Amino acid sequence: MGRNKFSQKEIEKIGKLLRLKNSVNRGKQKLIRHELRVDYEFNISDFNEPGKAFGEEELRDAVKRGAIQILDEATIEAMKAKRARDKARDEAAREQAAVESGEQTDWKKAMEEWQEWENEKHQND
Repeated sequence: MGRNKFSQKEIEKIGKLLRLKNSVNRGKQKLIRHELRVDYEFNISDFNEPGKAFGEEELRDAVKRGAIQILDEATIEAMKAKRARDKARDEAAREQAAVESGEQTDWKKAMEEWQEWENEKHQND
């Protein structure tokens, strides 16, 4: 699930992308949906009826019915920063668990050891 809270500026950009999506070929539609997911955390499937096209009009309807909320820029930026911190924290926890279970090598530690070895090697030359 993506976001359901956006700034007015984001909604305008999303609307423009949806309008473009509905006027291009399938390959370009795929790229636009990817941009919506990655750049805006906007997943069409969160708001549309399965099997129906989702465009700018459906976006406006989602805003009207309250499925999408429009907030001020500062609130959205703070929300995005918190999501980024949470994502980084969760990824670090997953990585640490994988290292502890032996599923994954601690590449940061390995790089530190490599750097120490390189430094010692150059000091002895």
